[in-house]
Amino acid sequence: MENRTVGILGCGWFGLPFAKTLVKSGYEVKGSTTRTAKLKELEESGIRPYQINLNDTGELPPDFFDVDVLFISVPPRAKSEDVSQYPKKMSAVVKAAEGKVKHLVFISSVGIFEDGNSQVDENSIPQPDTDAGRALLAAEAVFNSNTKFETTIIRFAGLIGPGRNLAKFFAGRNHIPNGEAPINLIVLEDCIGICLQLLAKNAFGRIYHAVCPHHPTRADFYTALAKNTGYETPEFVCEKGTWKQIDSFNVPRILNYEFMVSNWFSWIAEQDINSL
Repeated sequence: MENRTVGILGCGWFGLPFAKTLVKSGYEVKGSTTRTAKLKELEESGIRPYQINLNDTGELPPDFFDVDVLFISVPPRAKSEDVSQYPKKMSAVVKAAEGKVKHLVFISSVGIFEDGNSQVDENSIPQPDTDAGRALLAAEAVFNSNTKFETTIIRFAGLIGPGRNLAKFFAGRNHIPNGEAPINLIVLEDCIGICLQLLAKNAFGRIYHAVCPHHPTRADFYTALAKNTGYETPEFVCEKGTWKQIDSFNVPRILNYEFMVSNWFSWIAEQDINSL
């Protein structure tokens, strides 16, 4: 199996289930966590565990970076005062990865794009208007500027799935603005599926937008999701203010990936109060 040794820096909501899937698929996997208590869970799942905190100033463990493919799944914390330090932390990762890693995959976010009232895809140039977006753009540049490994950027849309029922943020609220704006979301299964397909196709070196191709309005989506999962129905204002629609050109055409969720209302119909 080509690229059979995979490292995942950040075994969180996405990273841990992805790592477990890789193990079941026959890959050798190294995974990192910031929490001592989680090391045992990684080890019991067949993942070689490392405790790595990018806030520490010490040297990163060299052995962790001795892999064929390294996935970076450590998002900037938008509410943190040190979000501006995020690119510097990624520079430390680059330094540790140089000379060891063949392929580096940075999990970025479609939040890198401004609400420009337009549709964008992988060929569009982001002009972020938030601190987190600017930090992501700077981090992408840090990885892309390095010539000692091949960089792939995967920009995840808004994440929904186990433990992430986004309907709860709108439940029972009234006069919620921007009800006619399109949603840009993706389920955990498709996040994992796209990354598996990247490895299988060996299609590194590009930007991919991991986003469901179905973009219903916020009002329609969150109202239906709330009804099906036991939350009080929200009420949105029928307006389309600032918005963006994130499209993916490269995922279906280059990876030849077929989304597991291609219609949100079909997916919602399968959910209930216990499924998210």
